[in-house]
Amino acid sequence: MTMETGGNGPPKPIWNIVMVSAIAAGIQFGWALQLSLLTPYVQTLGVPHVWAAFIWLCGPISGLLVQPIVGYFSDHCTSRIGRRRPFIAAGACLVAMAVFFIGFAKDIGHRAGDSLDNPTKPRAVAVFVTGFWILDVANNMLQGPCRAFLADLSGNDHKRMRIANGWFSFFMAIGNVLGYAAGSYSNLYKLLPFTTTTACDVYCANLKTCFIIDIVFLLSVTITAITTVKEIPLKNNGSLDEGEGGSSEPFIGEIVTAFKTLKKPMWILLLVTCLNWIAWFPFLLYDTDWMGVEVFGGKVKGSSSEQKLYDDGVRAGALGLMINSIVLAFTSLGLEPVSRFIGGVKNLWGFVNFILAAGLAGTVWITKVAEAWRAKQGPQILTSPPTNVKSFALAVFGLLGIPLSVTFSIPFALASIYCADAGGGQGLSLGVLNLSIVIPQMFVSVISGPLDAAFGGGNLPAFVLGSIVAAISALLAIFALPNPKNQLSLNSGTVVGGGH
Repeated sequence: MTMETGGNGPPKPIWNIVMVSAIAAGIQFGWALQLSLLTPYVQTLGVPHVWAAFIWLCGPISGLLVQPIVGYFSDHCTSRIGRRRPFIAAGACLVAMAVFFIGFAKDIGHRAGDSLDNPTKPRAVAVFVTGFWILDVANNMLQGPCRAFLADLSGNDHKRMRIANGWFSFFMAIGNVLGYAAGSYSNLYKLLPFTTTTACDVYCANLKTCFIIDIVFLLSVTITAITTVKEIPLKNNGSLDEGEGGSSEPFIGEIVTAFKTLKKPMWILLLVTCLNWIAWFPFLLYDTDWMGVEVFGGKVKGSSSEQKLYDDGVRAGALGLMINSIVLAFTSLGLEPVSRFIGGVKNLWGFVNFILAAGLAGTVWITKVAEAWRAKQGPQILTSPPTNVKSFALAVFGLLGIPLSVTFSIPFALASIYCADAGGGQGLSLGVLNLSIVIPQMFVSVISGPLDAAFGGGNLPAFVLGSIVAAISALLAIFALPNPKNQLSLNSGTVVGGGH
């Protein structure tokens, strides 16, 4: 039995919302694998650390371009299967294709002529970059229509929209945990022995296996959702309502107009959000690499013992990200009562940004302790760091789950509040807010590699920059950001995702 829905009408049964929200788990599964495994994998292809950040530019660029475009055209889509489902199906298929390119890049490059003895594998890099960019475009194709589909299912009922956002956030957390758990398990490749090849070592085979599982999982939840929850085609509904895309003004013109009419509170919100993401992105980009290099003392290209240490560190970093996701999920449930206790959401945002600053600064201390321990052991002894060092590092991952939960909720809630006070459109206000997220990511992607290289390599310079910027954003949130006139439930604005 299927339930048909259009853009309007009464709220649909909760199981419809659950089925569509489950797609978020598949999206986030792949995003978690990207964060935990792909930066180290890029370096095994011969891409220098200083250039690795540029590859990650595709995320913010696709978020800047693809989500508004897909959202605009999905509003106007007249397909016989509905407005949102064609884009959701196309996005899932593109994810499957992209993941295949990424996982099999070394094999394809080797067959195309890459030498196993050459540390740089240009053909494999070309295949990987192609797949990586397609993957980020596809992820953005999935996210926008999924959120719009949930709004359609909610039938303009605010309570049902809060429930829908809660389910979406829940499945995001599930996807994070599954992805980081898969990335931290070193023997997953044994489930699919064929993934180990002449060109693909154990680490590569493990990544390949993770992505094959992601393909199966995402396609399963997507097919289930789009076949059990149906839409009434737009051409059978008549014209769009005003605010759902009925305006004749192109979406680019709408964004330009929105910026011209922004009020002061929204500009301050954009500034604080921008600084917040400049602080976050270096850690999100290099967290597992930091564990492999600075904490465990391994090398991507070195002796077999050094490479093993690096792999062990990356897997420990994936475990840390899983802990981070668990803390994020539980913390999200308590944000609203805590914000009331400390005097409003802006004070909460400022407080947790100080936690972010302290956590990023703590990576420097942990690195120095790990280096001092290795110096005592001598250069000939290559072993994992002591338990206390690993525990402190994992504790930082867990601690940063607290400010991350706020980053994924409060800015979106405040944007909705300020927009409602100004009488603007909610969808467009969140689109404008998205620009203050993706532009900082592009900035960090460009400067983090050269910044690290200028200070002798490694990840700490970018982390220190993040710590300083986090402290500045904390002060601005507390002293410059105005409190909203009417406090809104944080859950109504919660948006959880991978920085796209």
